[in-house]
Amino acid sequence: MRATHPEGAGAIHRRDDRRGRNHGRRCHVPRRGRGSRDHPAPDHEQLRPQRPVHIYNLGTLLSTGQQGWADASGTFHAWPAGGNPPTDAPDASIAGPANGRSTTLQMPKFSGRVYFSYGQKLVFKLTTGGLVQPAAQNPSDPNVNILFNWSEYTLNDAGLWINSTQVDMFSAPYAVGVKLADGTVKNTGHLKAGGYNGFFNALKGQPGGWANLIQTRSDGTILRGLAPGHGLESGALPATIMDDHVNRVWSKYATSTLTVTPFTDQPNTKYYGRVSGNVMNFTHSSGAVVTTFQKPDADSIFGCYKLFDAPNDLVRGPISRTLCAAYNRSTLLVNSNHPDTSSTAFYQDVVTNHYARKIHAQMADGKAYAFAFDDVGNYESLVNDSNPQRAYITLDPFD
Repeated sequence: MRATHPEGAGAIHRRDDRRGRNHGRRCHVPRRGRGSRDHPAPDHEQLRPQRPVHIYNLGTLLSTGQQGWADASGTFHAWPAGGNPPTDAPDASIAGPANGRSTTLQMPKFSGRVYFSYGQKLVFKLTTGGLVQPAAQNPSDPNVNILFNWSEYTLNDAGLWINSTQVDMFSAPYAVGVKLADGTVKNTGHLKAGGYNGFFNALKGQPGGWANLIQTRSDGTILRGLAPGHGLESGALPATIMDDHVNRVWSKYATSTLTVTPFTDQPNTKYYGRVSGNVMNFTHSSGAVVTTFQKPDADSIFGCYKLFDAPNDLVRGPISRTLCAAYNRSTLLVNSNHPDTSSTAFYQDVVTNHYARKIHAQMADGKAYAFAFDDVGNYESLVNDSNPQRAYITLDPFD
């Protein structure tokens, strides 16, 4: 993802300067070609970028709480009632840009996702409970053989937050950005040169079942690398894959103390963890137990849920987030004070989240959302601004 601000890249835009009263900011979706002057695409690259792109802006309209989609002009459409079995959702697709061009969308005040797919439109269904979104980890999902990805964003009265995500999968490369009032652009999500193929090659070479996370279509097209939690569901990874590391962590903190300082602006708020049997108890400064965690399994670690449930409180949630990040990064054995203030020790243990390790290794700025709490320590691929002028999602070459 070596994308830059499209004006600087000289991309051709199809701008829409009409600003409806109910519309939010504009989002430009530029599309890079197969390669650049400095990094031409290899001859063996498949023709994925030549195929048409379809864009979807789906989410919750914050003014009403309704779920639906926005068209290119920013007009909101609520989903109709679904059924059981699920019924087809209305076609919410927006024609995406050709190579080297841009499509401009008006963004309502939404909390949602911008999906994009290559070659084929995505299939969305509606149940009585609402929208069924694509789930590539499900072999029976109608989108499993479509090359697609998505960005997540919230635009509200306080500003814009937009991020690239690999929490569920690593797939079609893209970057996100926001233009500030002074004209500068903040962006993230860029891959290093050769980073797309570099990730898949690295995952293929990682022993222990990690190569099984890669999904390939019958025509040979690599579609995605699934996140390891989904690999556990499908049997691609063994359920015991993190046990050795967890056992060593458990042994260490049976005789020493783990200190968690979850709030950077409250350095005196600390919690202290010690293992006793099958639980790790956390106390505050007075010695009273404030929360307890059971010995985690790989699914809880990779998914940052179940045994690492993180309620929106001021005690268990922040500790849980910190622990989950530390287990994924395998830093609990080398540092007894968390969160880490440096990434130098991340993913150095032989037992770690190699999916996350290999994604971060290919990012130009080192940042990614490779698991749910990758924002602990600010290592996530997120940009935000309180007065955004434009947002950018750049679809990059597959190299």
